[in-house]
Amino acid sequence: MGKSRSARRVREEAEPVVEAVDGGLAELIPDRDRARAWTLLIDGAPQSHVDLDDPAHLSFEYQRRLGHVVDLVAPPGRPVHAVHLGGGAFTLARYVAATRPRSTQQVVEFDAALVQLVRRELPLESNARVRVRSADAREGLAKVPDGWADLIVADVFSGARTPAHLTSTEFLDDVRRALRPGGLYAANLADGPPLTHLRGQIATAAARFAELALIADPAVLRGRRFGNAVLVAADQPLPLAELTRRTASDPHPGRVEHGRPLTDFAGGAVPVTDAAAVASPAPPPSVFR
Repeated sequence: MGKSRSARRVREEAEPVVEAVDGGLAELIPDRDRARAWTLLIDGAPQSHVDLDDPAHLSFEYQRRLGHVVDLVAPPGRPVHAVHLGGGAFTLARYVAATRPRSTQQVVEFDAALVQLVRRELPLESNARVRVRSADAREGLAKVPDGWADLIVADVFSGARTPAHLTSTEFLDDVRRALRPGGLYAANLADGPPLTHLRGQIATAAARFAELALIADPAVLRGRRFGNAVLVAADQPLPLAELTRRTASDPHPGRVEHGRPLTDFAGGAVPVTDAAAVASPAPPPSVFR
């Protein structure tokens, strides 16, 4: 039997896996176009896509943009120390392991039942140096040694909303503590018109980091629809030219804002503190239809 025919049979025989986890109802839906690839949904909201045969394949738009940050955090192929706040199906951790062998990674995922489901159905490669901790993201971050991480990725959603305690200057203080000098912080944010949350997160990051960039679809930046944006922050100049080139060449091209245009976009928003923090807005039902 030819390889393509065999792969097609695997896809046709694969069945969805549906299981209650701590955060709701998890569904693993087989990708009919790629053998051994799956999409994870929680309560109907897409969370992750994983291709077990090709972990360097990033299907979701926001994950590709986070992948660009992974690619630029150090010279190609160099191992890094990475912390992933929010695990999902460990898509970005798999990507780092595939593109930067011998990297050492920590994944912090609050939903212990989800971790068990993913480990069972979508196991990590045996040689992947990935430690998974079931804990609150902020509590897990507090256990990362000072200056340990080359990269910290925040991709935490509860009920499709980023928890309030992961949106504040105090949270970013601990991110900075755990980052090595020159390390990168990247956060997956979600917002829609009037973009109050997104503007506040830019102001919050600007209060703690010297260099910022925002990657998003132009329609999201114009407040025309709800969507994801990736915020990148560091204390040293960012690789803006290459980040812009890669983002523009995506299947769905995005825009990179930085400098004065990004400051203007924030529009006078003030940094968010623990005392004033609120969760990100819930997406409208139409987003997942």
